Amino acid sequence: MLVSASVLSVWSIPAFSQEAQVTDTTAAQSADDAGEQTIVVTGSRIQQRADYNTPNPLVAVTAETLQQAGNIQIVETLAQNPALLNSLSAGRTSGSNADFGAVGVQLLDLRGLGENRTLTLVNGRRHVSSLAGTAAVDVNSIPTDLIESVDVLTGGASAIYGADGVSGVVNFRLKRNFEGLMASGQIGVSSEGDAGQRFGSVTYGRNFADGRGNIAVAYEFREIDRVNGTARDFAGDPRRTFGLVRNQNDIPDNPSVPDRVPTNDLRYADSSIDGAVDLDLDGIPDFTGSGTRYRRGRLLSSAGGLTQGGDSTPLAGYQGDLQAYNRTHNVNVLAHYDFSDALSFYVEGKYVKNRTFTQNQPSFDFFTYLTPENPYLQDRYAGIADTSSGALISRDNYDLGVRGEQNDRETIRAVAGFEGQISDHARYDISYVFGQTKSNILLTNYRIADRYFAAVDAVRDGAGNVVCRTNIDPTGNIDPNNFDSPATSFTAGANSGCLPLNLLGNGVRNQAALDWVNADITNRATIRQHVVSGAISGDFGQFFELPGGPVGFAIGGEYRKESSAFTPDQLLQQGALADFSLQLPEQGEFDVKEAFAELQVPVLRDMPFAHNLAFGAAIRLSDYSTVGKTTTWKVDGTYAPIKDVTFRGTWSEAVRAPNITELFAPRNGGFSFISDPCDPVFITEGTQFRAANCQATLTAAGLTPAQIAAFNPENDPTATVSLPGFSGGNRNLREETARTWTAGVVLRPSFIPGLVASFDWYDIKLDNAINTPTAQDVAELCVDQPDLNNVFCQNVTRAGGSGYISSYFVSPVNVANFRTAGADFKLNYNFRTDNFGSFSIGLVGGYLDRLEFIPTPGAQVDVDREEAYSPKWNATGDITWKMENFSINYGISWFSKTRRYELETLAANPDLVAPEYLMFKERWQHDVQVGFDVNDKFRFYIGGNNIWNQKPDIASLNYPISYVGRYLYAGARVTM
Repeated sequence: MLVSASVLSVWSIPAFSQEAQVTDTTAAQSADDAGEQTIVVTGSRIQQRADYNTPNPLVAVTAETLQQAGNIQIVETLAQNPALLNSLSAGRTSGSNADFGAVGVQLLDLRGLGENRTLTLVNGRRHVSSLAGTAAVDVNSIPTDLIESVDVLTGGASAIYGADGVSGVVNFRLKRNFEGLMASGQIGVSSEGDAGQRFGSVTYGRNFADGRGNIAVAYEFREIDRVNGTARDFAGDPRRTFGLVRNQNDIPDNPSVPDRVPTNDLRYADSSIDGAVDLDLDGIPDFTGSGTRYRRGRLLSSAGGLTQGGDSTPLAGYQGDLQAYNRTHNVNVLAHYDFSDALSFYVEGKYVKNRTFTQNQPSFDFFTYLTPENPYLQDRYAGIADTSSGALISRDNYDLGVRGEQNDRETIRAVAGFEGQISDHARYDISYVFGQTKSNILLTNYRIADRYFAAVDAVRDGAGNVVCRTNIDPTGNIDPNNFDSPATSFTAGANSGCLPLNLLGNGVRNQAALDWVNADITNRATIRQHVVSGAISGDFGQFFELPGGPVGFAIGGEYRKESSAFTPDQLLQQGALADFSLQLPEQGEFDVKEAFAELQVPVLRDMPFAHNLAFGAAIRLSDYSTVGKTTTWKVDGTYAPIKDVTFRGTWSEAVRAPNITELFAPRNGGFSFISDPCDPVFITEGTQFRAANCQATLTAAGLTPAQIAAFNPENDPTATVSLPGFSGGNRNLREETARTWTAGVVLRPSFIPGLVASFDWYDIKLDNAINTPTAQDVAELCVDQPDLNNVFCQNVTRAGGSGYISSYFVSPVNVANFRTAGADFKLNYNFRTDNFGSFSIGLVGGYLDRLEFIPTPGAQVDVDREEAYSPKWNATGDITWKMENFSINYGISWFSKTRRYELETLAANPDLVAPEYLMFKERWQHDVQVGFDVNDKFRFYIGGNNIWNQKPDIASLNYPISYVGRYLYAGARVTM
């Protein structure tokens, strides 16, 4: 049975309410006297004495901390851990921020090295992935009320648990031996009256067979409301939504004047919600779709196709929801039966049904041509303007149905195993884990391309009725001016079903026509995991003992098979949509056979200048069906010269094998916005190689020196739209390897009872890293290398003559290196008074010394320290007071300022922005909770998070603090 690791000087995060800290420290103190108590801790398979300190820096977030944090979404609490600051919460997976198939997921990211490098476990065992082709686990699937503790371990994990944990492990330890009935509920809402959250949980357990068996059944319900992108002034009101864009009073550049300044009422130039209509075909709108003269506003030069004011579509609210809708039903069964000391059977079962939904951007038309005979065009501008040349229309199609994504995800997980004693010095554990995630990914309001352009190409028939051209002329291609291909999703002719669609004006479309044009796209994914493992652990005490005690050991083997299959809708496979590129089925699998061993050597104990001296080692040999054989290992040690002081350290090598998507993804299409690094606005914001490389690549595209001098895609709307490209896997990938060392000290001074403090340094170097750059990254990395002979330039295409980026290809490659180092420090001080109750003071913090990325061997180092979610300093502290049945907690979560721009950009362009906009402001979140125990069975509490209502910084929607603002909640817990 896993018990609280806090007894090993492992720490509870002091976020919010910390009644748990009093309990933890008491346990730690009593453990000093327990002597022979043994437990199993995260990061080892060997039972250890409870008064030993673990060599790995391990942070335990207790159930009390989670319950008293007031966060229904537990990632919000976990992300206050210095190691997990970059974890993905709901705000980062909503609206246009959400990746395809990943709406509303909450993924853990240790040390900022990526969620793919963080291994998530439940009771020390692997959990099936939530996203096709990856190993990422959505923590929405973890039952909150069953959590005993969440253990966060840095380094040394691969030798114990296998691949994927190159940055560490997060282990969710669940409660066992539950007796009785427990029910809890909580509701909350923001001070704006939205972002509502509801949670309910019922757990019932009982012992049977004279305590030899126990069974528990738990049900949880969690629901989080969707919040639209216009729900906050700073996100949805054009007058109060700002961006940092090119200073129009600094063209040409004056080194003493900021290049970018805060600007409100930003709009996408020459595109409007009701249509920007160009009747003389000069590329400049003349009228709105409603028939009024078009107001272009203030055109912003070198600002990526933006304008200020006028009739164009505002950026405010354009990117969709601030928060996705999320509803989860979670049913768990846990049971065990002890036949004897030699044989116990245990089983865990889980079923989770999760639905998320978000709206993102509307579809858009960019210079779509309407023919002169289009009746809607003739009728709209009759007597106003000449329509004999037809018209070009650009519009953002809010009225055609904003695109959305709904994910229905079902997760099944079952664990069954036997464990027991072989002798007084050895025990065994054999288990089988099956996991399956099935996802139904529904894309809503997507236009079928041939139908859309058939409906737009309206004419009058012989009777004067407005009809689709294809209904009366089925022989030609659909809309030769815009689509110019045969129909594939319908049969042209009088019975095609096509109804004409009017784009001139807002909300003027025929709903029946829209129903024929739009489609909801159903995609399916199935992920399966099988794990069979067995281990024998114990000690050699029956043969010999060292002065520090018997040598502990663990040895075993494991077989794991992972498979993933993604089947896109037939319309996606045909590339039939106007707003989503070709997607092909993805399928892959791998298996791995592993053998592992671990040793713990207690050299000295309870001797002068050696209260404790112990060393440990572990090794894991793996054979993958994809990358072949790998070896991971770790060595560690602890030394306590006296009872009050313990030094600890680890050195390890870990690997991550490429996941299924990285290996087997087909060549799919995609769209991306790319700011051309060779534009005059950005050419000075890269490395010292960028300018020369841009000159060379534009020359290779056929531009003359004069054309290169005038090259300015940021001022050309045709170059700033979403560009088509491709992505795919790489079957030649190899494993990536991380070397990690940690060193630290734990202080528990006997002359200050209740005080525990620690300091740990970590250093992780990741070589041969698998890097999948974004399209923007590919474009920048191409010209930021020493020359153009690099893997990134092979994947960027520029159009001959114009030099504009016309296509791209992104694929994972083993070319990158990461390096991160820093410190974690913690302090808990708990004490009781005779007349004023008990107090708990806690602090946990981090210092980031380095976070570096090298895209290719020999390339310039990209320093990511102090960029968003990677602050130099961070800390969470609180104080809790409890007296009789009453408790109050006040907590603060803080991190230091972070940069808006990369160091390389600022070095090349010192006058980029005014000093006050170089950095995002600090995060200061203040939280309070007040609780009252009516009796020993009923507890009621109320609280508020971010009570001083800090808001995101200017030109940001969700950083450095959530858009939600002040959040208020109330809840109750009943135990019977």
